[in-house]
Amino acid sequence: MNIQQLLPQDLALFNHFKVLGTITAVEAATLYKVRSITSNICRLRKAGMKITTSFKKDLTGQRYARYSAQAVVQ
Repeated sequence: MNIQQLLPQDLALFNHFKVLGTITAVEAATLYKVRSITSNICRLRKAGMKITTSFKKDLTGQRYARYSAQAVVQ
């Protein structure tokens, strides 16, 4: 993975995945001011990171995506 070419928000998400393993768009917006997590996830995938997407529903029935990465290697 070539992390030198990633943007600062991408690096923040990369480190978040290393520590916690998962994130949602709402968490990314709150913690890292990410407005479009899909573009960040796309760049991380292009850099070689294995990220899976799981679609869930909250208590109100609203759908959301939870992104997961395991065994992140630098």
